[in-house]
Amino acid sequence: MNEFQKILVKYWGFSTFRDLQEEIIQSVSEGKDTLGLMPTGGGKSITFQVFSLSRDGICLVITPLIALMKDQVFNLRKREIKATAIYSGMSKAEMDMVLNNAMNGNYKFLYLSPERLQTELFQERLKQMNVNLIAVDESHCISQWGYDFRPSYLEIANIRELIPDVPILALTATATPEVVDDIQDKLQFKAKNVLKKSFERKNLAYVVRETENKGYELLKIAKNIPGSAVVYVRSRNKTKQIAEYLKKYGHSADFYHAGLSKESREQKQEDWQNDKIRIMVSTNAFGMGIDKPNVRWVVHIDLPDTLEAYFQEAGRGGRDEKKAWAVLLYNKSDEAKLTRRIAINFPPVDKIKRTYEALGNYFQLPVGAGEGMAYDFDIFDFSKKFKIDINTTYHSLQVLKRQSYIELTDELNNPSRILFKVKRDDLYKFQVANQSYDAFIKLVLRSYTGLFTSFTPISEDLLAKRAKVKQDVIVEYLKHLNKLNVIDYIPRKNKPLIIYTQSRLGQDYLFIDGKDYRERKARFEKRLSAVLHYANTSAKCRSQILLEYFGQKNPNRCGQCDICLRRNELGLSKYEFDLILDQTKIKIKENPLLLNEIVEQSKYPQEKLIKVIEWLFDNKKIKRDDENKIFWND
Repeated sequence: MNEFQKILVKYWGFSTFRDLQEEIIQSVSEGKDTLGLMPTGGGKSITFQVFSLSRDGICLVITPLIALMKDQVFNLRKREIKATAIYSGMSKAEMDMVLNNAMNGNYKFLYLSPERLQTELFQERLKQMNVNLIAVDESHCISQWGYDFRPSYLEIANIRELIPDVPILALTATATPEVVDDIQDKLQFKAKNVLKKSFERKNLAYVVRETENKGYELLKIAKNIPGSAVVYVRSRNKTKQIAEYLKKYGHSADFYHAGLSKESREQKQEDWQNDKIRIMVSTNAFGMGIDKPNVRWVVHIDLPDTLEAYFQEAGRGGRDEKKAWAVLLYNKSDEAKLTRRIAINFPPVDKIKRTYEALGNYFQLPVGAGEGMAYDFDIFDFSKKFKIDINTTYHSLQVLKRQSYIELTDELNNPSRILFKVKRDDLYKFQVANQSYDAFIKLVLRSYTGLFTSFTPISEDLLAKRAKVKQDVIVEYLKHLNKLNVIDYIPRKNKPLIIYTQSRLGQDYLFIDGKDYRERKARFEKRLSAVLHYANTSAKCRSQILLEYFGQKNPNRCGQCDICLRRNELGLSKYEFDLILDQTKIKIKENPLLLNEIVEQSKYPQEKLIKVIEWLFDNKKIKRDDENKIFWND
């Protein structure tokens, strides 16, 4: 058993690695910059975690998702591995303390968002850290060709100048061939080095159901396929409606979206993880960082914007490698809805400029000020106050983010944190001199550890229950102790942040790069076309469509999607069907033929040949011309 396997057994309890994990670890251990392509649920995080635990020093993990960051830190700490995170919304004092601890070797993993890399505070400490690896999660975000481009990712390569001998491990589950090349280029790989696992999920059956009654179709699925499930929808209101609909017909269901309170989301997620709830109806806010192995089916009620998003969300089914289903419910009206998203996602430039101007007024920020400033942001309040449609607001902000005028974080849901600013001896003296605070301070010290060395997350609600008082009383005690400089108290937040990456500009000086805007719009349209092709096809294996989209050459048919199963009903083996189809296609592509001519020229039994030809007609792969000759319908 090598050193990497020993670490895997010690901390995760697994005796063997999954496909490609050990190869990626070995590549990084040889000092090579490495891009690891692994499907959702393939165990990407294990690669950098195991490697870093095998070496002295700390691993920097760069990820754009605060929720995912927190989730991974929590899971590492459960395994008694020292990990922490830095992200927008933390106070300077908190960041300073974390970075000092990282510099002094008190952590093995430091998670941070890409925006933090360029701060002077971080770069000064970085020079003094013993870094063994830079891990870039969701690395497709660095590519302007990718579906989730984030400009802040372009700054990652700059830190290589400060720590030039440290290898980079880039990881992603969704990258087309052009994005694969772009990732390596933008991260300044010393040599091209891609390790990839086929995106094929042999246990996952892809199905598209064309139906005018999606609710009825969903009930059929829930009835016929047992086990845990996720149902994805696009709107928050719809999550509750569909969950109530499922419950009405006797199914255990709940709903989830980013607008719920942190406590509510955590409780719902825990209930679903522990099989107290069978079906979770959710927006795409649900799933990141969740690794529930026994999800038997994933249904999309609405068409996704991209095949990348669909592949990742559908891929949450069957992570235990047992049979699972990914079902897309579709009807012709969905095509019009999808097309309308182009106008929604790419508002006119004048509306983007108006949103930027309103944003500065909302924060009462003067022109020429604000660089580096962070503000709590309530998109609903903003949209209502300035009478800007909420979709226009959101997508205008996304454009402003891509143009590097602002950063917009996901919802923070930061718990309250405290740090005792006085030493233990001085605290004891304070308690003796201020008896009214003594019981409360003792309660806090009994409830939490590490309060003198780092900012510690606390729950006012938990303290209130233990003290048998109202939560407001606890908050007042904390505020008073903060005023007396006994503690540093940072109240909880659950709103996103707007961060000005440069000073506010006057509206006339705001420049939106038209060429970039048009190119991004064209790429978005191309992705929508790929989604529609996937939903509309009636003749090509679903798995093949997905695998070819991600650059896999000549993938095999899966034999289990709805298309393959319809072929199987012909009474032909997959092998026979493919041979007859390929021969027929070659012949009539060269020259249209009458049916009897095709039969005469074929070496296959007439009965089997006719079945394939009927199937091709039914699925509009072939047609007849005016002379009754059959031609291939590309």
